Amino acid sequence: MKLIEYQAKELFKKYGMPIPEGYVCKTIDEVKEVLEKLEFPVVIKAQVPVGGRGKAGGVKLASTREEALQKAEQILSMEIKGIPVKKVLVAHAVDIAKELYLSVVLDRRNNKALIMASREGGVDIEEVARTNPEAILKRDVDPIMGLRDFEAREIAFWLYPDDKKIALKIAGIISKLYKSYVDAEAQLAEINPLVVDPEGNVWVVDAKVIVDDNALFRHPDIEQMRDLDYEDPRELEAKEWGLSFIKLEGNIGNMVNGAGLAMATMDVIKYYGGEPANFLDVGGSSNPEKTRKAMELLLSDPNVKAVFVNIFGGITRTDDIAKGLIEAFKTLDIKVPVVVRLTGTNEDIARRMLDESGLPLITVKTMSEGAKKAVELANKS
Repeated sequence: MKLIEYQAKELFKKYGMPIPEGYVCKTIDEVKEVLEKLEFPVVIKAQVPVGGRGKAGGVKLASTREEALQKAEQILSMEIKGIPVKKVLVAHAVDIAKELYLSVVLDRRNNKALIMASREGGVDIEEVARTNPEAILKRDVDPIMGLRDFEAREIAFWLYPDDKKIALKIAGIISKLYKSYVDAEAQLAEINPLVVDPEGNVWVVDAKVIVDDNALFRHPDIEQMRDLDYEDPRELEAKEWGLSFIKLEGNIGNMVNGAGLAMATMDVIKYYGGEPANFLDVGGSSNPEKTRKAMELLLSDPNVKAVFVNIFGGITRTDDIAKGLIEAFKTLDIKVPVVVRLTGTNEDIARRMLDESGLPLITVKTMSEGAKKAVELANKS
């Protein structure tokens, strides 16, 4: 679950990190109200779950009320990377003397938290890593000992060697950032930029947090932050049914059991020149109604020109998948070709059920054969 900037700042604020005063607004009328509470200059920032807002014109400074209203109206009418801007954060604009970068991220290579710091804040850290890797300090954190105070100070004094008092303030923020990362069971907690103002105050000017979805049941307070304005309703509906669904940009719908098989299926589709329209994992369950619902989700995408059902039945019973497909054809208006590969538990029964159903299904025996056929049929549509 990716927290939007204003949500990440709410989380960081609970840990005592210094956040500039700001308010989230959905309308110009709301912007008018909050401008009465803020000192100028202010910054108006699009609140969308994607990066690149500044380059897209979604972050603007304003020195007067009239300028702020004009720029807020512009941003609220924008789309950034295809996502309509439905909210803006209107906040006091901090005077910047120095911009820094700070994050805690899960390093999957050694299964430890990794603290990354850079004196080049305010820009994409990926670009810094590519063009000037020496500008990034990386420190592993022992998972048993956690981040110790002297380690936070070492990082802070490397990050800001010019002023001891400011460095100690940064050390405190590093410790709080790490604690928020651990407590939230996050995959990433990032501040970019961490700003030092001319008076020596340190501010969290932008924030990003990604929380492990598998841990959300332990964090109902964070799950409640889920911003439905930016959630794909199909992904939410899929979650209610125990399905894993992610919308992609292609035209071949996929229904698969198991994340590994799903990734392999998408790779094979691309190998044969096609583009997957989604990632859809029905999991280990073979509930026929769940299969019917999965098909309904696939067909709700107007871009889908063909469907490839690729099931390897271990725990999953392929005859239950077949029942679900038959039920889907009875209750849904299926106008696109459907290619089915069922292998594993009860596959002979499943194939016989499909053959005797009289439905316009195309059955295949191998994943490659199915992917190739689905690409061919999608290209004909």
